[in-house]
Amino acid sequence: MTMVSSKVHHTGFDRLCRYAEILRFGDVHIKFDHHTGLRAIVAIHNLKRGPAIGGCRLAPYATTDDALEDALRLARMMSFKAAINNLPHGGAKSVIMMPKVIHDREAFFETFGSFVNELGGRYITAVDSGTGAVDMDVIARKTKFVTCTTLSGNAGDPSPLTALGVRRAIEAAVKFKLGRDTVDGVHVAIQGAGHVGYYLAQELKKLGARLTVCDVNPKSLQRCVDEFDASTCAPDEIYDIKADVFAPCALGSVLNLANIKRLNVKIVAGSANNQLAHHKHGMALHERGILYAPDFLINAGGLIHVAVIYDHADMDTAQKQISDIYYTVTDIFERAKRENLPTNEIAESIALSRLIKAPQFDCESQ
Repeated sequence: MTMVSSKVHHTGFDRLCRYAEILRFGDVHIKFDHHTGLRAIVAIHNLKRGPAIGGCRLAPYATTDDALEDALRLARMMSFKAAINNLPHGGAKSVIMMPKVIHDREAFFETFGSFVNELGGRYITAVDSGTGAVDMDVIARKTKFVTCTTLSGNAGDPSPLTALGVRRAIEAAVKFKLGRDTVDGVHVAIQGAGHVGYYLAQELKKLGARLTVCDVNPKSLQRCVDEFDASTCAPDEIYDIKADVFAPCALGSVLNLANIKRLNVKIVAGSANNQLAHHKHGMALHERGILYAPDFLINAGGLIHVAVIYDHADMDTAQKQISDIYYTVTDIFERAKRENLPTNEIAESIALSRLIKAPQFDCESQ
């Protein structure tokens, strides 16, 4: 781990160092700039397949430890997303600790851009929660290792592209588990109607699916009722809904032992990150006969899009690769059935194998 700056609480820092070792991390970089108030972390999980790519998240964190833990967890997931979808990239994530006030947003992100540039192409930054295309434009003044700018052809909300990948995975799961060629008439219970959840509902409604939706935001919920004729339920009731598919599209860690026992579906396929509260809970789904579409595979539509465009391919290529999630997840379903193993274990083993076997990327050649 390469550290730029210090002043991290020692007990938490030691624990996070051990956590980084367990996750097989490459390097972590921290930048404090007292003039602009920037406090940023770039966690580079793996460079075996190519330069690491991952969004820049601007969010309030109570402590530097919290920000570092979030960066580590998210970066590892980006490595797995890239590997399982055969992208020529490693995984990384940057998190910026949101100050109470950003006095000069342009100077703030110019400083972050310089920080990214100091890494010499090991990390490519992109839009994430709290940042937008205009921020990427500012970052681009200081580094070429940035995507999602207004001029790059892939600016804006990645949610529709993520929803496309999830919809394709649901189609594959419905074919594999239910023996149905379309989702017409299939009942999908969607947890979370904002961003990806909304666009997933839109995609599924066009194909004739029947929807039940929950959300803590009444406006988001009503939007789905008005536009998609969706039924609704209270947030905690979603686990008990009798449906064909449960699609977690909100918070992570929603699939714990208690909630898995409540599920009344044959398929789980959604966009939320880290849906399993623990790796072993994939076995709990498997033992119940519930087909699980691994989250880091099927929610990678946004990553695929920005990576393909950054690598100078076109939008059609990106759309095709996102659509091909159908075939990748089908292969995992078939292997899991043959080997009588949880799908998450199969997907993780494939991704890890690709990370280990790939030759080390040389950033000096960029």
